[in-house]
Amino acid sequence: MMSVKSQCGQCGVGCGVRAFVGDDRHVRIEGDPLHPANSGLLCPRANRLGAMASLDGRLLHPLVEGKRQGWDRTIAQIARRLSTVLARHGPGSVALHVGGALLTEDYYVANKLFKGFLGSAHIHAPSRGGIDALQAAAFGEDVMPATYEDIDRADMILLTGADIAQAYPILMDRVVAAREDHGAQVILIAETGQGLEIEADMRLTVAPGGAAALMAGLLLHCHDSGVIDPDDLARRVMVPDGFWDTLRSGRDIWSVGRASGLSPITTRAFYEAVAASSRTVTLFGEDMTLAATVQNFHLATGRIGRPGAAPFAMTATANGMGAREVGCTPKALVVHQEFGTVARASTARFWGARLLADGPGLDGDALLQAMHDGSVKALWSIGSDPVSAPWLRAASKAVPLIIRATDSVAEAGDGWTFLLPSAVWVEKDGTLTGMDRLISRQRRLFSLPGEARPDWWMVTKVAQAMGWGDAFHYERAADIYREHVRLTAYGNDGARLLNLRRHAPISNPAYDELTPWRWGEVPFDGGYFPTEDGRARLLSIPPSARGSNTLKMRQ
Repeated sequence: MMSVKSQCGQCGVGCGVRAFVGDDRHVRIEGDPLHPANSGLLCPRANRLGAMASLDGRLLHPLVEGKRQGWDRTIAQIARRLSTVLARHGPGSVALHVGGALLTEDYYVANKLFKGFLGSAHIHAPSRGGIDALQAAAFGEDVMPATYEDIDRADMILLTGADIAQAYPILMDRVVAAREDHGAQVILIAETGQGLEIEADMRLTVAPGGAAALMAGLLLHCHDSGVIDPDDLARRVMVPDGFWDTLRSGRDIWSVGRASGLSPITTRAFYEAVAASSRTVTLFGEDMTLAATVQNFHLATGRIGRPGAAPFAMTATANGMGAREVGCTPKALVVHQEFGTVARASTARFWGARLLADGPGLDGDALLQAMHDGSVKALWSIGSDPVSAPWLRAASKAVPLIIRATDSVAEAGDGWTFLLPSAVWVEKDGTLTGMDRLISRQRRLFSLPGEARPDWWMVTKVAQAMGWGDAFHYERAADIYREHVRLTAYGNDGARLLNLRRHAPISNPAYDELTPWRWGEVPFDGGYFPTEDGRARLLSIPPSARGSNTLKMRQ
């Protein structure tokens, strides 16, 4: 049997696997003991990889209006239909949906075509949760400040929600090891009945939304008790006018107790325990108000930018970080750059863009409304996205031209204009980024069956058929990786931490043998942040804010 090192790719952690591949698409999956993310451990999700070897239910040929057709003719028709929509209705008339099972190279080419040549930033993506905008607002750039090794080095680990333990068992193994090996304190903040299986040194059962109130009260306690050095804070962080007065409203220990459901004695014990630990890692989910309070706490107390101290946002989507790195979201342009004048000019030069999007696009309900209103006439959907399945069904019925890349033949009856056969995960080849900035190689375990093709290949072929072959000249994933790497360095004088220039000259053989590596070293080391004045920003939170998925960020 042949041994191949690849990726699990079933969540945002980025665990490495060793696949032993035999004849007739037989495969045995083990954890890769040398991969930094999981050190050989795997959770039950990895069992899905073996199931992907089956060809039952696979879409293996292009379908046009439900009828089988060859690739050449299909590509030509898609190019002609998109060109017609663009000519009649303008750049805002096309939209992109990307799922979570894509590689960085797929996201890059799709983002380049839509923003640089179709002139549209309308993108609906599972990585649109809001953590990217929150980190950019606080740190100056969407950079994850934590690594998995920080969990190993922490003296205290805050788990804000039992769902984290259930969703990321490999990370929980690290938490357990840190507690057992060097006595790290584990504090669990969870709602009633949750996390009963988690061993914790302090277990706080809070009311719904109570974790955000508790963390905000903790920050105020650290300020009032002298844990925060005002001179050090002024050097590292810009604090909005009136921030502490606003924070104080409704955040006394009794009010926090009522909001969280904890007694004042328990609340104070929590405050004092956390304040006494300087090496603290906080794991939190996608509740935006909680996320902002956690980031504020770490920034104000200096628990960031050094080993064992960082806020750690959990990302559910596999390679959601890769999508954010290339800019395949509606609000970003490319590689951690927004739609500013300088960034647009630089990107247009680098890509040789014919029609660059002039600003952020729509997503979610706003994009769906634009489809119903008739301003968006075409949708290209790529990859699996179970969370957005209702949105995708509604969108597919709202536009006249619908293109879908999928591995499932079951979608043949869903009315797609074009149905394109994609590779499943174990047939993909490229890179992905784990949620702690670790870039790893995904290697193909099986040859592509039938006429299935990589997602980047389909986008490339359509771009070439539309007359842009000089800009879309890719023959392999390594070509795309090199271009993405060069774009992160292009015009980057050090203002952006995302800079992969060390791999700009990487050869095809070196790409094939690429081992996991992390960009960014220790972000914000020394208290410097990629903002105009080098300081981070505390984010203002309304006095009455409790857990919420929406947060208006004010600096």
